Amino acid sequence: MTADQPPGLDLDRLRGYLDRELPGLVRGPLDGRLIEGGRSNLTYAVTDGTERWVVRRPPLGHVLATAHDMKREHRVISALHPTAVPVPRTLLLCEDEEVTGAPFYVMEFVDGTPYRTAEQLTAIGPERTREAVLALVDTLVELHAVDPAEAGLADFGRPEGFLDRQLRRWGKQLDASRNRELAGIDELHAALGRELPRSPAPTVVHGDFRLDNVLTDEEQNIRAVLDWEMSTLGDPLTDLGLLVMYSAELQVADSPINTTASAPGHPAPAELIERYAARSGRDVSAVSWYTAFAWFKLAVILEGIHYRYTLGQTVGAGFDRIGELVPVFIEHGLTTLQEG
Repeated sequence: MTADQPPGLDLDRLRGYLDRELPGLVRGPLDGRLIEGGRSNLTYAVTDGTERWVVRRPPLGHVLATAHDMKREHRVISALHPTAVPVPRTLLLCEDEEVTGAPFYVMEFVDGTPYRTAEQLTAIGPERTREAVLALVDTLVELHAVDPAEAGLADFGRPEGFLDRQLRRWGKQLDASRNRELAGIDELHAALGRELPRSPAPTVVHGDFRLDNVLTDEEQNIRAVLDWEMSTLGDPLTDLGLLVMYSAELQVADSPINTTASAPGHPAPAELIERYAARSGRDVSAVSWYTAFAWFKLAVILEGIHYRYTLGQTVGAGFDRIGELVPVFIEHGLTTLQEG
């Protein structure tokens, strides 16, 4: 028998499957643990005592809606592995739900640190903090330089009308969790719709590109970009806008939302934008729209969390304070759009 089973992963069945599909890979009993920190899909570290791997599967109880995600995630990581974008090497995709109760894929384990808080960055000092954040920008440039057709990802998304679809999608998300007056949110949504920029040529878009979704080594090199569940083909500047948003200081005491921007040495948003523009050659003159859209999107996500909290569907530390953050994000979005 194997060790205690982590929730959602049957280690005995996994061992049997790996022995059939990749004979000789596993050399001893499997042990595994759930890696905390993911947004939705579940991530496990698995070891046979010698080698380590990572297993990804959909969240418990939501298999049908997200089964497709595993195939997409596995596909984009596998396609990007030969490129300059640092991603783990994938080993296999299993679409047979009999093995662990859901589709899953296995990839190599990559050592590195996901910097989630300003405190973590403060501990490594201002110079290394600066290097880590600038490396993040450079990695984004590498991702957006990949030719989707050459990587075998020409049909990975529908780039035509991408921004319009995104705006409508997040408007519907907002409507699904309306249970209070939110000053300015409809004004922000409408203003974004009126000022829709013209998208540059489409690229592979990560969709949630930020410091805690990459693994960084002690030399501040990015070893792996993780969490590709939002990836598609679309407007690359949506990734830049999100990165700029996460690089702005919230100035909210004891915020339950992690932001690293207050760490000493963290580059200002303007420097990140300039570095991206210089290295990618893209026109970033409309970056304020993309940043305002990122503020809007996060406001909608947080309002959804707050709505579920009011229904008693979300428990845990900090959820009681999410609701008070939403107006802060709306205000940032409006200010960004008005002032540029």
